[in-house]
Amino acid sequence: MTPPRAKDPSLRRSLTLFRAFRHEQDDPESCYTLLARDAVDQVEAYDGPVAGRTVVDVGGGSGYFTEEFRRRGADAFLFEPDPTELGAKPPDSTVIADGYLLPLRDAAADVTFSSNVLEHVADPETFLSELVRVTRPGGLIYVSFTNWLSPWGGHEWAPWHYLGAERARARYRRRTGKAAKHTLGENLFAVHIGPTLRQVRARDDVTVVSARSRYWPFLAETVVRAPGIREVATWNLLLILRRCPP
Repeated sequence: MTPPRAKDPSLRRSLTLFRAFRHEQDDPESCYTLLARDAVDQVEAYDGPVAGRTVVDVGGGSGYFTEEFRRRGADAFLFEPDPTELGAKPPDSTVIADGYLLPLRDAAADVTFSSNVLEHVADPETFLSELVRVTRPGGLIYVSFTNWLSPWGGHEWAPWHYLGAERARARYRRRTGKAAKHTLGENLFAVHIGPTLRQVRARDDVTVVSARSRYWPFLAETVVRAPGIREVATWNLLLILRRCPP
């Protein structure tokens, strides 16, 4: 039986996701299964049921999001650039592909989905352009990312990234006895909300349906409207975009 869906936004939902996130390392299946269900709920809240639609999941790692889209009847396909992120049993028809240059024709997808990838690409603007290219006019683009000044911006070495990336990485090595997975400037980049919003709003090929905190339990859009404060308080920015007609 599928667990009941928590209202978005709500304190109950946020606490449930936070508790799951605390067990990301020791129970990734439960964590990401819940996150995938929540993310697809968000897509459907903005764009209706995904059943029968073509969904492109860019950078979806082990495929939890792709599998959830398929469970709801979508024709979903995973495009992942790093084979080591796929896990033991990636979804059927998974494609190893760079998000800068997807092997898809223009306007191939009804929904293009990218969860927590933007902070891992050196050129977010080009990456977003590729997501737009493969989305049909009128189609939905879901993009979320952890902004650098979020308490989680340093990923596994957060929140010590506030004191500097190298210091935070060194602390992580001392505490765990192993090197951190992420290195600033190599596979993690300092992406900020203000510049990202300005870039997206300046485009003439998308409209911004919503810019909001992905996990915030209340006033999810309001916090994003507050310059400065939003860079810390948003935690994770969710952009819901719609591809404009040509």
